Amino acid sequence: MRRKLVIGNWKMNGSRAANSVLLSGIVAGFKSGKADAAVCVPAPYLAQCEAELAETPVAWGGQDVSAYAAGAYTGEVAASMLLDFGSKFAIVGHSERRAYHGENNELVAQKALAAVNAGLVPVVCVGETLQQREAGKTAVTVCLQLQAVLDVLDTAALEKIVLAYEPVWAIGTGKTATPAMAQEVHALLRKQVAERNAAAAAGMQILYGGSMKPENAKDLLAQPDIDGGLIGGAALKAEDFLGIIEAA
Repeated sequence: MRRKLVIGNWKMNGSRAANSVLLSGIVAGFKSGKADAAVCVPAPYLAQCEAELAETPVAWGGQDVSAYAAGAYTGEVAASMLLDFGSKFAIVGHSERRAYHGENNELVAQKALAAVNAGLVPVVCVGETLQQREAGKTAVTVCLQLQAVLDVLDTAALEKIVLAYEPVWAIGTGKTATPAMAQEVHALLRKQVAERNAAAAAGMQILYGGSMKPENAKDLLAQPDIDGGLIGGAALKAEDFLGIIEAA
């Protein structure tokens, strides 16, 4: 049975003082059980996470990773650098990276490959915009995004990644995806992975990243193919983050 996984994505938020309060609150309230927890933080705060979380069951990671191992790539963060601070995860292909930084499917795939090769677990994000959903292109959009990653990873590597479905139209817009709508896409993604590696698909954690909150987490996480959440705003409040973990 797949364990639930709840990952907080702090995005570009935080300060050393605020982070310390948030992390200590999460650690104090986290109860190890059927769910795992992690936070993906801005790169400057990786050292703080390592210092405050190293002896706890809460993992941490980066919000992005370079497709390159090292070199003249100003501003980039290599997988080895994330590992140097004890990171387990790296988010790749987040909708904000795709929209604001022009990351295409091929670049996201190369980042996922770099993460796997280095020993990180990439959290590969896929998702459609409102325009794409209204045009009936949800399936083709997410499948193309995932296929780019499947094309560069060997069969064994598929057992080393996490997927996250982000309905971009349901993030910060007031619109919501019903549990059934989310489940439909999660099942589609699992089926696509199964065509390459059935065992990997059966064990793969597929997270939901569409404004999951304590109020809707239980219904979403009750769906058979939703294995956790990639949490944005609610991850910045220990009580809310813990509420989602409890629902898992």
